Amino acid sequence: MTATLQPLHDWPARERRGLVGVFSDIDDTLTTDGVVTTDALAALGRLRAAGLHVIAITGRPVGWSEPFALAWPVDAIVAENGAVALVRGPQGQLRKLYQQDRATREANFARMQQVLARIEREIPDAHRARDSAGRETDIAIDHGEFTQLPPACIDAVVALMRAEGMTATVSSIHVNGWYGGHNKLEGARWIVRALLDADLDAQLDRWAYVGDSTNDELMFRQFAHAVGVANIRRFLDQLAHPPRYVSAGERGAGFAQVADAILAAR
Repeated sequence: MTATLQPLHDWPARERRGLVGVFSDIDDTLTTDGVVTTDALAALGRLRAAGLHVIAITGRPVGWSEPFALAWPVDAIVAENGAVALVRGPQGQLRKLYQQDRATREANFARMQQVLARIEREIPDAHRARDSAGRETDIAIDHGEFTQLPPACIDAVVALMRAEGMTATVSSIHVNGWYGGHNKLEGARWIVRALLDADLDAQLDRWAYVGDSTNDELMFRQFAHAVGVANIRRFLDQLAHPPRYVSAGERGAGFAQVADAILAAR
C-alpha cells in the first residue's frame, strides 16, 4: 500500500522553530535537470543567514563535490554516502576528512575497481558513472543520469555488488557500491561530531532531512523531521520508511519550499 505523505503545512510550527540544522541530499533534491537552481541556492543561503547549520550529504564523489563545497553556503558536503567530507577552513580553503584510514581506502579502492570491471563485463548496458574519476571510496553505475537502465538491470548490478561483499544503494541517478560500515546516517553522525562536537542522536528532533529517493530511506526512518521533495512519489512503492512530509514542488523548487516553511516558523 502506498504511503500517505503529509503536506508541509501540517508540519507543526513549534517543531520547525526548534530546528538547529538541515541535512539535504543533492541530486534531484537541490538540483533540477542536473543543475542547482537559483531558488535552491538562495534557500541554502537563507537557512545559513538565519543561523541554521546546513549540510549536504550525497552519493556523488568527492572530486565532483569540491567546487560546490567552495561555492555553496553550506557548513560541509559529505560525499560518497558518508565516507568523506569537504569542509571550508578559516581562510576559505577546503579540508578533506575521511572515515577510513589511508591504507584501508587504498585496499578497498583496488577491490572496487575489480568489481566495477566485472559489472561492465557481465551486465549488458551497465557502465560506470561519468563522475567516476572523482571517486575515492565507492563505485557508481549510471542508471538515470546519462544512461537509462531497466529495473532488471539495476537489480542485477545491486545483486552483483552485494555478492562481492559490498554495500549497495540506488539513488535517483546511480547505483553506488562500497566497502565499509558508513552510510548517509553514519556520515551525518560523524560530521556533526567532527564539526560541532555534538551527538546527533541526542538532538535528532532538532535536525531536518530533505531527500528524494530510495537511498534516503535510512535518513527518512531516523529523522522525525524527514521531508521528501514531490518527486519522491515515484519511489513510494519501494520505501518501507517514507518521509513524514512532502513539498508541493519537485526538486530544487521543493527544497526552497521546505526552507521557507522552516524559516516562516522562526
